[in-house]
Amino acid sequence: MWVDERTAVLSLEGVGFRFPRGRQVFDHVDLTLGTGQCIALLGANGSGKTTLLRMLAGLATPTSGAVRLDGTAVTGSRADRNRRRTSVQMVLQEPDDQIIGATVRADVSFGPTNLGLDSAEVTVRVEEAMTALGIADLAERIPHHLSFGQRKRVSIAGAIAMRPRILLLDEATSGLDPQAVDDLLVTLAGLVESGTTVVLATHDVDVAWSWAREVLVIDERRVRRGITHELLVDTELMAAARLGVPWGAPVSRALGRLVLRPEDV
Repeated sequence: MWVDERTAVLSLEGVGFRFPRGRQVFDHVDLTLGTGQCIALLGANGSGKTTLLRMLAGLATPTSGAVRLDGTAVTGSRADRNRRRTSVQMVLQEPDDQIIGATVRADVSFGPTNLGLDSAEVTVRVEEAMTALGIADLAERIPHHLSFGQRKRVSIAGAIAMRPRILLLDEATSGLDPQAVDDLLVTLAGLVESGTTVVLATHDVDVAWSWAREVLVIDERRVRRGITHELLVDTELMAAARLGVPWGAPVSRALGRLVLRPEDV
């Protein structure tokens, strides 16, 4: 299940992080991401989920340890920043922090255009991304006139249009209605099947239980990794991480089989 160093895309090696004149968030994190992985990142509010994603995306610099992309140590150089930007994309929790285009189409086009792609390739990527997120009919709308859920889908489409190898999402299901959550998770599963590794940060253990193949659980400045339906039944770990046990875990134990959704009972 874990990634061989020879096939690793992005790795954190012995990484620690402390805010300037602030608290220590992580002590020693080893984490390797490959291709086509479906991972939920779980932790209580304030546990460091966003900080971990930002270090993976290059938006925050570890205070110790190393980051490697395709086996090569990442520095702060412009070349390395560009190299990581083409492979790793992060979608922020608040879409208004990320949306900059005058129209939906312009916003989704921004990243691919800045990669220097020709207009035909940009058009293909933008149309594919908008269709995948169900926002093609909003292409000429002003993003900031849309609902919160629609703006979230716009920000995710912009990241998908970059065709990253690793897609990092910070609380992407927060604020969405149940149908929108289901639709998004189906879209993300399709990306995983096509080879993109998706890391979805959430405090919703039920979303992780029903969607992710693997989970990362943040507990006391450490990151525990495991198979979803094995790690999330560890009641001591979940309590220590200030997380509830997913409803499917006790139901699965009672029925003697894996239950992912209420309708499976």
